[in-house]
Amino acid sequence: MLEAHLFPLAVPTGIASALTLLFAFVIGHAFADFPLQGDFLSRGKNRHGTPILLAEGHPAPAGTWAYLMSAHCLIHAGFAWLVCGSAIIALAEFILHWLIDVAKCERWTSFAGDQWLHVGTKALYVIVLWYDWV
Repeated sequence: MLEAHLFPLAVPTGIASALTLLFAFVIGHAFADFPLQGDFLSRGKNRHGTPILLAEGHPAPAGTWAYLMSAHCLIHAGFAWLVCGSAIIALAEFILHWLIDVAKCERWTSFAGDQWLHVGTKALYVIVLWYDWV
């Protein structure tokens, strides 16, 4: 198990450290959702999007979107783990990010709604860590 002292932001002790932790989560989200996602993952994770092409112009096999969505969400989970040191929070991030992004791809939410839901999950993680529920 990773020791909490390796992750000084992991347990907020007051409003300032809680906001600092939230800020760190949101920075990680920005990195994972924008420069580290790229066009390939962005287009490929949407099962309704234009089929992506692989080597020599061959279309990706059916169901490739789920692998690409999972890869994208694993990047997010990695950032969450790095920020707080909790594998449970990282797993929650993987699952919740997957569900929120599928909702966006299904057009059940907008781009702005998707981003606010992601920030809301980060706020939830801060609350969970504040009350030491993991």
